[in-house]
Amino acid sequence: MRVLLLGSGGFLGRYVAEHLLADPAVQLTALGRGDDADVRFDLSNGSPGALTRFLNAVHPGVVINCAGATRGGARELTRHNTVAVATVCESLRRSGCGARLVQIGCSSEYGPSQPGSSTAEDAVPRPGGPYGVSKLAATELVLGSGLDAVVLRVFSPVGPGTPAGSPLGRLAEAMRRAMQSGESELKLSGLGVQRDFVDVRDVARAVHAASLSAAQGVVNIGSGRAVRLREAASVLARVAGFGGALHEIDGPPGRGGPHHAAAAGVHVPAPAHPHGAAHGHATAHGHAPAHPQAASEHGGGPGGAGSATTYPYPDGCGSWQQADVRTARDRLGWRSRIPLEESLADIWMEAACRI
Repeated sequence: MRVLLLGSGGFLGRYVAEHLLADPAVQLTALGRGDDADVRFDLSNGSPGALTRFLNAVHPGVVINCAGATRGGARELTRHNTVAVATVCESLRRSGCGARLVQIGCSSEYGPSQPGSSTAEDAVPRPGGPYGVSKLAATELVLGSGLDAVVLRVFSPVGPGTPAGSPLGRLAEAMRRAMQSGESELKLSGLGVQRDFVDVRDVARAVHAASLSAAQGVVNIGSGRAVRLREAASVLARVAGFGGALHEIDGPPGRGGPHHAAAAGVHVPAPAHPHGAAHGHATAHGHAPAHPQAASEHGGGPGGAGSATTYPYPDGCGSWQQADVRTARDRLGWRSRIPLEESLADIWMEAACRI
């Protein structure tokens, strides 16, 4: 199977490439802006004609689009996430290759959801910011293209390579700096948010499965279980060996004071069995865009001397996200395998290498 991978240099694209290269039946060509791509091409500026000529030359059976942007203003996000996908769709329509398209979407397209609900693919999208809007517009272009196509709405991807500007990446970096400087307290905010975290390696398996399947439309990719960011922070502290206190500066009544990370004993649930989750038709993100003021601060920041501060989850999707993953199970034969604690341990190992 000949596969053309767009965006192979990104967080998701790297693991998709690695997974596909492990399959001896796959002949992979990577197209992107970086030097590591087999062919350099900028989707946001390239013409459909140029990409069509390349498609006709390579003649892939599957095109996987992992390219896109998670930060920037509305114009930049639209150019990278929407215009680029319009270029891909138009090129595939003009080409005679007849390739199947696997588009990577995200759960930011859904917008805020009702706490306790599981968001199914037929939920009405109400994105809460320009990133979600740009990704939703891309999804609509794909669905209306008439191509053999599927959109994977990835919830909150984590694991090795998690971007330093993402919420969990910033948390790991803040914890590393606190440990390196001997600080006894880490001040955090936004820990009441609950997200459906899914390991990036599981996402890569889902992309491979979608490439081989006949599924069309939208398919959610998540664990099927929301986890409070407070619990993820405590688990990260435990695997890091951080013995100081995690102080939640905007926590709910009775939970806002400091507690010792090593003694927190927080249990992160394993992904729910598909029949065990609550399946609602609410609205529910995938790649959390980095907040422009999301860098961790020390000393002179809100935490004062001897503490480190990090900032809230910046995806504009409210307090709750949980995927209904039954479609992925039924149509792709896929479910998540890697527990969150393993993903967090891998994030910490990368952060610890910078100590």
